[in-house]
Amino acid sequence: MKILIATGGTGGHVYPALAVAEELASRGHKITISCDGRVKQMVRDGKPKKSKMIHIWASGVGAKSRFQQMYALFKIGMSAIALTLRFAIFRPARVVAFGGYASVPAVFAAHVWRIPTFLHEQNAAIGRANKFTMRWVKTLMTSFPTVDGMPKKSSARVVYTGLPVRRDFIENAGAKLPNKSHLLVTGGSLGAQILDEVVPSAIAAMKNKKIFVTHQTRPENVEKLQMFYASHKIHANVLSFIHDMAGAIVDADLVLSRGGASTVIELETIGRPAIIVPLGINPDQAANAASFARLGGAFAIEQSKFTQKWLTATLDELFDNPSRLKKMAEKSCVENHAVKLISDTVTK
Repeated sequence: MKILIATGGTGGHVYPALAVAEELASRGHKITISCDGRVKQMVRDGKPKKSKMIHIWASGVGAKSRFQQMYALFKIGMSAIALTLRFAIFRPARVVAFGGYASVPAVFAAHVWRIPTFLHEQNAAIGRANKFTMRWVKTLMTSFPTVDGMPKKSSARVVYTGLPVRRDFIENAGAKLPNKSHLLVTGGSLGAQILDEVVPSAIAAMKNKKIFVTHQTRPENVEKLQMFYASHKIHANVLSFIHDMAGAIVDADLVLSRGGASTVIELETIGRPAIIVPLGINPDQAANAASFARLGGAFAIEQSKFTQKWLTATLDELFDNPSRLKKMAEKSCVENHAVKLISDTVTK
């Protein structure tokens, strides 16, 4: 079966798409992946052998000037026309879209040719691009059990599949807590300024400072944080990038992070208690954090309420009660069979 997988924008969209592409290719299907220029190299490096790649013209529409928004829509429209023409000759049997504006052209082209289309929503609140394309989709697959903001008139079937994660996370699913008072702080690939401002001072004010901190931050902040931790005699490893994130999560007793869908699902897959501080301007992250907190494995705290005083009290309470961390870890753990479920849904 010929299957086109549409992705782009960020690694959060690309890595799940590549995981599913690998599974579908292993089942003997012929895979083509469409993506925009921002992730072209990422897709080229990670796509299955013998699969094809199509480069499309697309970029995000939000948080831009009116001219930039119109230009972004023009690019998406031109890519939609190009894919529609391509499908006239090289028509896939299925289209699987992993969200974001880079998926819109493929979903539109599939609608024109009445190709069964499957859309994946990675967040616990549906994004604008996915909400727009829902009118053309046969099935919506979700990362979380419930998704906020669903179109009321949509006729699409909704299937909870979870979010695909890399194999190293699956291999460490359900790993036991190390019980070494180890805190992992990560704001993503670019770090998070609010974490750099609040976390070190909160740890310095703790009653029990016998914890070890792994703190991922922006490159320009590494030396400053190293000096702060050293001056307060706090054992810390400050990094600008964590190459083995699965290993870092496994080694942690508690994780403090933003609320990106990939981060939340990775924590659920391994099973780690967490403090989630959603990006203030991103409602998707707030929904992700709330979904995780409902399991009982995490605290979801608004950025405006994320203060040094609150964090110090919370860290003291958690690290003084290892049994509570253990219970939170058990509640946070969610089995991840997303790659298989998505592949089964698409091909049956």
